Amino acid sequence: MSVPQLSAERRGEEILAVFDTAFGRLLAADPAAFRVKFRKMAASAFAFYRGTACLFYHDLTANNGFGSKRGGPYLDERTSRVWIHGDLHAENFGTYMDANGRLVFNVNDFDEAYVGPFTWDLKRFAASIALVGYAKALSDEQITELVQIYAGAYRERIHALATGAKSDEVPPFTLDTAQGALLDALRDARSLTRFGLLESMTEIRDFERRFAPGGGSIELDAANRYKVLAAFDGYLETLPDASLARPDSYRVKDVVGRRGIGIGSAGLPSYNILLEGHSDALENDVVIYIKQAQTPAVSRHITDPAIRDYFQHEGHRTVISQRALQAHADPWLGWTELDGSGQLVAEVSPYAVDLDWGDIDDPEEIAAVVADLGRATATMHAAADDTSGESLVPFSTERAIDAAIAADSDDGAGFADLLVDFAHGYGARARADHQIFVDLFRNGRIPGL
Repeated sequence: MSVPQLSAERRGEEILAVFDTAFGRLLAADPAAFRVKFRKMAASAFAFYRGTACLFYHDLTANNGFGSKRGGPYLDERTSRVWIHGDLHAENFGTYMDANGRLVFNVNDFDEAYVGPFTWDLKRFAASIALVGYAKALSDEQITELVQIYAGAYRERIHALATGAKSDEVPPFTLDTAQGALLDALRDARSLTRFGLLESMTEIRDFERRFAPGGGSIELDAANRYKVLAAFDGYLETLPDASLARPDSYRVKDVVGRRGIGIGSAGLPSYNILLEGHSDALENDVVIYIKQAQTPAVSRHITDPAIRDYFQHEGHRTVISQRALQAHADPWLGWTELDGSGQLVAEVSPYAVDLDWGDIDDPEEIAAVVADLGRATATMHAAADDTSGESLVPFSTERAIDAAIAADSDDGAGFADLLVDFAHGYGARARADHQIFVDLFRNGRIPGL
């Protein structure tokens, strides 16, 4: 796929228009946070790509050579209505402690999750692999092979799930089953402790644990503290009955405000709440966060009112989506409302370790990781269907996807070719866009900054 030829000036105007739609209100409210966000995005083409899901979906649904409002190959009435991650790229994978106390490596960060075409997740990941490969000086042929490996692993796992493979034939990535970089991440997570997390965020005063001052925390006045605690009470009603057995676990010890300045959370107010945990011991306290949920980029390009109306607000959407896509999700995961906006609530986990691509340089090791991520993607898509407990996707997604790919007369080769073509084309587009963005930013042409 060749990159559509647009002048830098014209493409810059297009990027600014998309940014205004996606970020305008938040940027106007907190330009300082967006200056930090944009400087992080300026660091590399991949960082830019991470922060611009809004631009990706704009391109994917525009008549500009990358997509079409009509959909595309392998999409029908069912495969266009699959629960998708929404921001599936090479760095949105990592570890978490599931509800059964087991460390699992899987997809993470479900802030952009929605219901849409399953190929959109795969294309976003494929382009991210092209960017990773380019940054590691891999040849176009090597990048092609990586995307083919991803597509093949995804296809194989979807087929296994669709044809009734037993659970022990498609196990999750755990300390017992993972290998290579995935196992390294799980071992790193296992070496972390709740006590270590608490030591980094809190201190003990008058024989009780409290949040430590500084470090980005903001002390709340009485009125804001009351609002946060009221929101916390609403959140408790959204937890599954089996989440916690000990009522004291919900006792609030302290509350502080925070302000997001990361690539994905610039300008969004958030709060940390310190809870008693499952015992009176100070090392078992739990930190949860309340964060204003955003409108997912993909939702601006999905017009089905049945999908939009299924969710109470963006916090509800994020939690329901994560519970659907992630088996045995965080038992603290829930939602609430604050100042009329939907909020996501989850634990600040001491066991979260993101996949680190910094030391994954050997092509064979990269290939092994990419294959595992293809399997993880397929497992995620297969989880969120008629067995997830939600009625929005009332069919077997793995069977629908398997049938759509199996209909390929090239026995699946066309499926891989689709992703390879997109990866090279959009990877080149993202690299060019990154340079355009840097020039816009450094020359003061982004309104509001």
